This record gives sequence, structure tokens and C-alpha cells, in this order.
Amino acid sequence: QVQLVESGGGLVQAGGSLRLSCAASGLIFSHYFMGWFRQAPGKERDFVGRMRWSGSNTYYADSVKGRFTISRDNAKNTVYLQMNSLKPEDTAVYYCALDFNGAGQYAVWGQGTQVTVSS
Repeated sequence: QVQLVESGGGLVQAGGSLRLSCAASGLIFSHYFMGWFRQAPGKERDFVGRMRWSGSNTYYADSVKGRFTISRDNAKNTVYLQMNSLKPEDTAVYYCALDFNGAGQYAVWGQGTQVTVSS
């Protein structure tokens, strides 16, 4: 069974950068999709972006397009979310999640990592 573990969150000033990691244990196939989501206090969980494990089909929410980049290291079974030009409104708990068939149904979730952006 696949498990996901996020890391890399923390406190950063506005305009700064952070890189989140999502390490997957278990068998991962190239057709799986890895998604990133975030949830701010008192708000619903929002989609941030997603990428097919093969590296194709990358898609981002408008709110992060041009600032966030998803990449992966197959050898480490890890997907990254590089976040640049961070804004206070990016403050949230960030989650990675796995979609086995690209249907938008994320069946496996990580535990989340807190990102706080100070103004």
C-alpha cells in the first residue's frame, strides 16, 4: 500500500521560497497523478497543482501559476513543490495526494505540512 509523507514546511517571509517534498513508499506507476492541495484555517481545501508521475500533464491553480513548480525525482520516489515569491495568503497546511487513474479522485493523502508566510 502506498503511503505519502510530506516535509519541508516552515516559516518564511513574504517574497521568500520553500520547497516541499512528498515521499512515496510502495509501488508507483507512471500513470499515477500526484496532486498538491492546501487548506488555510477556516477555509476549504484548495487544489494547488498536479503532475502525472511520468512528469507530464502538469497543471496549476491560477493562484500559484508562475510561482509554484512541481517536479519529481523517480530515484527517490519523491515529488516536490517549489514555492517562490510566497505571499501571506499562501499560508496553509499543504498536502500531497495520489490519484491512481487521473480521474481526480485522490485516494491516498499525506499528513500535511504547515507553511506560514509572514508579511
